[in-house]
Amino acid sequence: MNSKSIRICTLLIAGVLLSLSTIMQAQTYDILLKGGHLIDPKNNINEKMDLAIYQGKIARIALDIAPSSAKKVIDVTGLYVTPGLVDIHVHVFAGTNKEQHYMNGPNSLPPDGFTLRSGVTTVADAGSSGWRSFPLFKKNIIDQSKTRVLAFLNIVGDGMGANEQDSTDMSPEMAARFAEYYKNDIVGFKVAHYNGSQSIPVDSAVMAGKLSSMPVMVDWRGLPPSNSFEKLLMKHLRPGDILTHMYHAGTRSPKAPYYKEAMVDPNGKVNQYVKNAQNRGVIFDVGHGGNGFVFSQAIPALKQGLYPNSISSDLHVGNMNAGMKDMNNIMSKFLNMGMSLNDVILKSTWNPAQYIQRPELGHLSIGAEADVAVLNLKNGDFGFIDSHGFVLNGKQKLETELTIRAGKVVWDLNGRGAMNLE
Repeated sequence: MNSKSIRICTLLIAGVLLSLSTIMQAQTYDILLKGGHLIDPKNNINEKMDLAIYQGKIARIALDIAPSSAKKVIDVTGLYVTPGLVDIHVHVFAGTNKEQHYMNGPNSLPPDGFTLRSGVTTVADAGSSGWRSFPLFKKNIIDQSKTRVLAFLNIVGDGMGANEQDSTDMSPEMAARFAEYYKNDIVGFKVAHYNGSQSIPVDSAVMAGKLSSMPVMVDWRGLPPSNSFEKLLMKHLRPGDILTHMYHAGTRSPKAPYYKEAMVDPNGKVNQYVKNAQNRGVIFDVGHGGNGFVFSQAIPALKQGLYPNSISSDLHVGNMNAGMKDMNNIMSKFLNMGMSLNDVILKSTWNPAQYIQRPELGHLSIGAEADVAVLNLKNGDFGFIDSHGFVLNGKQKLETELTIRAGKVVWDLNGRGAMNLE
């Protein structure tokens, strides 16, 4: 080969390398979600936008991002792109300890099998573990899950189960000490299932909250006769503390579907002190669960302006196949009771992220970790069941098409992000 031929070959090779370099540089992003309607309440976005992901982070949001700029383009036309859902009331300390039920027991569920498929990328376990059992929870569940698992620490040191009535095991100091040590995992404290005076566990949890500057979640499902719901809301809980099961009623009889002290009184009126408590900053959380949500409370409350601050599932074995299917099911109930889609997304993403003091979650800001849900809002004839077996007929239903956790596709219902055979 003469010098001229060598020079031509060299130029051709250089041209090919330059072309390859240009192509590689053009493919800036790992994933591009193309053609969807983006809802990000924190950033006041509610319009058609493309979203690009690079190295596990939200890299760009724009009206039109060139498909050539991404290694993988996922067509989400006609779908809603939202932050990954944040469910702040679940029970995921799954195990085989029959006596402890929720604390490493059979009533809790392993998170990844029940979260990612409904667009949930972050959960907060609501008191399954106490300070004594939390290290096992972290080792067995938190550190092993794709889902981001955080925790409200039960004020009972042994956690939720056989010893939850033991008031002598309620140590604010030990709970606060563990919360500080595991501050990347623990977001607050939980009161649940106590049969005596609510002031005993609530005041202990609030003291732990004060020591660690964290919120308290109270599992209210009807108080013993000696307790005052108004006093609990107005005197014991602080602004920023969370009351869950807000639309609970307490009995399965349609003739008497109310506790004496509930959100909505027997005449269908929202108790004024409930509104006062929400106005002073007490957070009202749905916490649907197996016995925590009835339409006879929720519908009149919504009509009178008592809206939830956050939507959560109270996911556990006893409700996953009952009235509460998953977060999409609960969100759909609120859509069909008159809430806007933007408000439902707000109360399933950015709001709960703030209440657990995790402002880095629940939004799609540039640089944020790429936790994303892609939702399909279906139209048709659907039925939604509450905790007491009553049905609400509706015309809209949310379904998760795609879930991205930390920049990776972890749920793909219809293969939108998969490789084509052709």
